[in-house]
Amino acid sequence: MHWQRKQAGVPAWRLSRVPLRALFGSALLLFGLGAVLLSAYVDSRETAFGVELSGGNRPVNAGAADPVDISAHNSPTVVRSPVDAANLAVANRIDTPSFSCALHVSSDGGARWSQISIPEPEGEAPKCFAPDVAFGADGTLYLSFVTLEGRGNVPSAAWIATLGRGSEVLSPPVKTPLPELSFQVRLVADPITPKRVYLTWLQAADTGVLRFTGPGNPIQFARSDDGGSTWEPPVRVSDQARGRVLAPSLAPGPGRELYVLYLDLGEDTLDYEGGHEGHGGPPYPGRWQLILSRSLDGGSTWEETVVEDALVPTERLVALFPPYPSLAVDRSSGRVYAAFQDGRLGDPDVRVWASGDRGATWEGPSRVNDTPERDRRAQYLPELAVSPTGRLDVVYYDRRSDPGNVLNEVSFQSSVDGGRSFAPRVRLSDRPFDSRIGFGSERELPDLGSRLGLLSAGSRALAVWTDTRAGTEASNKQDLASAFVAVTERSGPSRLVRDALRYAGLGLAVLGVLLVAPPLALLRKRARDAAPAGPPEASATGAPPEASAPQDAPGASRPGARPGP
Repeated sequence: MHWQRKQAGVPAWRLSRVPLRALFGSALLLFGLGAVLLSAYVDSRETAFGVELSGGNRPVNAGAADPVDISAHNSPTVVRSPVDAANLAVANRIDTPSFSCALHVSSDGGARWSQISIPEPEGEAPKCFAPDVAFGADGTLYLSFVTLEGRGNVPSAAWIATLGRGSEVLSPPVKTPLPELSFQVRLVADPITPKRVYLTWLQAADTGVLRFTGPGNPIQFARSDDGGSTWEPPVRVSDQARGRVLAPSLAPGPGRELYVLYLDLGEDTLDYEGGHEGHGGPPYPGRWQLILSRSLDGGSTWEETVVEDALVPTERLVALFPPYPSLAVDRSSGRVYAAFQDGRLGDPDVRVWASGDRGATWEGPSRVNDTPERDRRAQYLPELAVSPTGRLDVVYYDRRSDPGNVLNEVSFQSSVDGGRSFAPRVRLSDRPFDSRIGFGSERELPDLGSRLGLLSAGSRALAVWTDTRAGTEASNKQDLASAFVAVTERSGPSRLVRDALRYAGLGLAVLGVLLVAPPLALLRKRARDAAPAGPPEASATGAPPEASAPQDAPGASRPGARPGP
């Protein structure tokens, strides 16, 4: 065959490989481009999911429908039993007309709720406050709370009560070793080890009216391995250099790691030491920090990382019961998420930070609320939850619909790319409600509570929030409302698989181009070399060059040549 002949100085063995190499390179190029297109397709398929409100709003506390009951229910924690998914519990504090707390349970996944009486500890004033709740790995329900004493209503002791599976009566409360002035007590049960429970709290040295008298009140941690009967010695969580810390949130990781997220107010004496005297006004003009303290040995030792070092405050707060930043951990991947409101754009926005290396470094923040920037409408107090599929859900208070920035709605948004972007919001509250109703409203510092509640499953989520639709500024009535969200997720490959498809496709495409380019160049050279020559150029006399006699041919005469002898 003519391909096997040596032409234009090209070896025959190289010419014989041209078709095969070009064909192989073309195939790689096509496969590579196909892989890139496939990765883009499955990426869009995975991120395309539907979220919609399922049913209307449902009250949690029975007094929500009673105008005579003016209790101010707020700060809910909602939890689900790992043994029976239909078994839920909500604990919340009550601010007015007197400090108290409440516990509600559901055996049908949150469709109906019933209140469980909280027994009073013997020898203590009947002032239960600041409850928290958690399900243990064996389905036992744990409830923590503090009792208040004195005219200042300060914590005198912290207690643990339990509710066994199938029981409707809490056990008598057991006193914990937490000393007096233990504020902001939070409870978490270990998701793997039964009877192992954790507490975090802020240990104050002294307090004034709605304030701490000075800096130096650390965040502490303690662990019990027998359901709260006995406790390991407390361990300091916050660094000694941090004098004004608040609002610890605790979450376990998929291994032995534990995380505590909290606020460092820096030099903010306005809020921490009560320089505002309990009255509303402009927020502290400086900056706060968002800090994550982590333990990789089950709580024995702790180390800190800075999640955000320039958090812009958005409102004044009462340091004794501040808003909590939210913390969530993806138990499949170990990815850690933190959320809080931030005012860097001039009004409160919900921000989310993420860490893929157990809190060592942080990405973000991502702005969650899909509202115009600098619109002078507040979005605040976010609560995070991660579904078993890895979807990150966020619920928060939202005033986007009110030009006056007063009426709240409750919004829900989700992320399926690790908190980097969020789907459009779904409104959960079926009517707006007034943000000015709550404890402190007479001083223009109303309190809607320290947190919202959120549970996330594969195909649904349940949110619980403080709702004031039945209250007035005179009554300060607050109730707990709930809503279900139906989530339709399209399953698809993981981000690792999608990235592998994308980058492998790009590599194959580049390799294909490198294989195809030399044969094409070789063929073009061969074509040029094999092309027939053009017509000969004429000489200056008009005769073809081949018709001219050679100048040095024998017997040829040249102009001006001298004749021979």
